[in-house]
Amino acid sequence: MRHFDFLSEADRRRLFYRPPQPFGPQDDLGLLGVALGATLYSPATRPTLVTDLAKRVNQGVLSTVICLEDSIPDAAVAAAEQNVIAQLRAYAESELQRPLVFIRVRTAEQIPMIVAALGDQLPILTGFVLPKFTDENGARYLDAISEASTATGHRLLAMPVLEAPEVIFAESRTEVLLQVRGVLNKYRRHVVAVRIGATDLGSVFGLRRSRDLSVYDVRVVADVIADVVNVFGRADDTGFVVTGPVWEYFSGTERMFKPQLRVAPFVEHAEPALRTELIAHDLDGLIREVALDKANGLTGKTVIHPSHVAAVHALSVVTHEEYCDACDVLGTRSGGGVASSAYRNKMNESKPHSAWARRTVLRAAVFGVANADVSFVDLLGAGLHQ
Repeated sequence: MRHFDFLSEADRRRLFYRPPQPFGPQDDLGLLGVALGATLYSPATRPTLVTDLAKRVNQGVLSTVICLEDSIPDAAVAAAEQNVIAQLRAYAESELQRPLVFIRVRTAEQIPMIVAALGDQLPILTGFVLPKFTDENGARYLDAISEASTATGHRLLAMPVLEAPEVIFAESRTEVLLQVRGVLNKYRRHVVAVRIGATDLGSVFGLRRSRDLSVYDVRVVADVIADVVNVFGRADDTGFVVTGPVWEYFSGTERMFKPQLRVAPFVEHAEPALRTELIAHDLDGLIREVALDKANGLTGKTVIHPSHVAAVHALSVVTHEEYCDACDVLGTRSGGGVASSAYRNKMNESKPHSAWARRTVLRAAVFGVANADVSFVDLLGAGLHQ
């Protein structure tokens, strides 16, 4: 699979200096975690999962989560399990395009049950999302995934979600995060990314951010994000990919604050109507939050509507300027040093900027590098109007 694969060859040449490269579920976990991009959640009760997932792949959705947890009523769990198994078996037997498919379970016991029920069709499944993950339940989840992988010969991946009350309470947070890190280190070969459940974390205090605010404006949740990145997002061999929390709005209503997108970039790229469209669907708030996610060390994002995908992926493409800076930093002699950037607008210092440069080149591999005259406006337009 490949990001922006829906583009024509002519559009790919117009937009990309270096086009996105193909990737698959057996790739290195560091690359695969970055490649997740916008991960779309769908309830497991949907009767048309197969056709829905295939349709979304053609619209750019390359990672998806089928949810057996909070998105469905307790009374519907058994029926949802049967639906997921039947739908995925049908998907595996079809010729339709496939994304990376994860199932969000409720309990560790569902993992071997689903694996056994899929049987020979298990390769359709990439892995499992593990909700309300703590050191107490985490080993059970990951043991089940590890045992299923060994028994079947099919590598199953895990995405733990940090959203339990112990994660947000000040008196327990640091201890719990460090204990969770110890559990994940033991099963590192299965962990593709760590996710943050901002909705559940906010619910502990009865909070829900509005469409006019980002998650970083909700200080008690923003503090958790900072600590999660501190513990899990380090730019060395101890770190994991940490993904951005969900953006849960997808239709316009009356606004309290001004739109969060400047007019100038859209006018410069002859796309004023695109700005109006984004604002009408509250995507300006999403765009701002994705930019803040990137600035705070998060990669990709949980989304609940297909319209969100283009915004996340457009902002995941490496700009020509970023790529030039990263190449300059990584090409500097091993002894270090500093030099003016190729764009003559900043300082590139090889030692402190090297970790950033390596991450940028990794992102460039899966999301590509934009041409010098291409902005996120052009990429957004291509994604929304394909």
